[in-house]
Amino acid sequence: MPTVKTFLLPDLGEGLTDAELLTWQVAVGDTVTLNQNIAEVETAKASVELPSPYAGTVVALHAAEGTTVDVGSPFIDVEIGGEEPKADPAPPAERTPVLVGYGVAEDSSSRRRRRHTTTAAARVDDVPAPHPTRPLASPPVRFAAKRHGVDLTAVDATGVHGEVTRDDLERHRDATPVPTPTATATPDADEERIPIKGVRKHTAAAMVRSAFTAPHVTEFVTVDVTPTIELLAQLRDTKHFTDVRLTPLTLVAKALLVALRTNPTLNSFWDEDAQEIVVKRSVNLGIAAATPRGLMVPNIKNAHTLGLRDLTIALSDLTTTAKEGKTGPADLADGTITITNVGVFGIDAGTPILNPGEAAILCFGAIRRQPWEYRGEIALRSVTTLSLSFDHRLVDGEQGSRFLAAIGQILSDPMTLIALS
Repeated sequence: MPTVKTFLLPDLGEGLTDAELLTWQVAVGDTVTLNQNIAEVETAKASVELPSPYAGTVVALHAAEGTTVDVGSPFIDVEIGGEEPKADPAPPAERTPVLVGYGVAEDSSSRRRRRHTTTAAARVDDVPAPHPTRPLASPPVRFAAKRHGVDLTAVDATGVHGEVTRDDLERHRDATPVPTPTATATPDADEERIPIKGVRKHTAAAMVRSAFTAPHVTEFVTVDVTPTIELLAQLRDTKHFTDVRLTPLTLVAKALLVALRTNPTLNSFWDEDAQEIVVKRSVNLGIAAATPRGLMVPNIKNAHTLGLRDLTIALSDLTTTAKEGKTGPADLADGTITITNVGVFGIDAGTPILNPGEAAILCFGAIRRQPWEYRGEIALRSVTTLSLSFDHRLVDGEQGSRFLAAIGQILSDPMTLIALS
């Protein structure tokens, strides 16, 4: 006999209590297979696609897109016929399922099939179901469309399989006139209210905790980085870097990693319970990234083991993944020290707030051509300002100063970087 299985929003393994439903990827009446993606949700850490733990027919969606769903709450009902597949170890409805580890790999040849008629048993729980002719699009494209208020059904799709691509979305936005306020606009029309949730909510809470928990100290140094810029140009012309995007940030990151060898306390955290300073031997280098979903700090695991080319590739992959909204929870966990590059916005310096649980964050400002004393004369040089915020419980003024000075020295004389790498 057919039975209806209720899938509860699973524990995403992050200790989080809820998630925002970004998009449904199925509708009532659809036939789904094991591990087929059914929805995209956003936690306080990352965007996650949920696979179905059941094979059968969707009979109910328990939440509307854009709403927050508590972990353990009913999420979707699936009607299964006959015996439940043995490969499905999903827990029963009365217990909260765990996202990691349920279901089996889906046959790559399987495809989503849509039922054109719904049975009398189908329930909708007063939640509007997605339109049956919903256009194809990847989760990042759907999220971008939602953020900019674009109806994907109005976008001309040029993807290989008929899907709406990011370029399609951008072309549509460029071609759509921006509405202008009318004379009958209400007094409230001159303001916009943005709900604080998901990544932005988590970031705000984390920054407040950090600012009021760790005693911040920020120091600055201005450096002539002309030799680093010249080295950058030489490296780009070699066969080792012709196919990768080498930027000044890569050399700053490498300088930081080298400076940590003689200043290991900067790669540590404060264990409140044990009242101990824990110095980490491995360096998981975080890079603050501005994304459509807010500020995120994914990190490169074991960055201290990477050569310059591999570090360049890792940085490029990290920023591309973040901008596409594909950063996962594992990419955001266990960072040990962070770099924030405000120079890309034309900013000279800043006093960054520590990423929670870390001892230091380096701020890399804009590189500008300006008059500078060089070999006893005034010359036009490439100059930047570096600032370092650190937790004064873990790092005293001498340690922080030596670390920042070491990074500056390496960037002003990159032969040191080559010698010590």
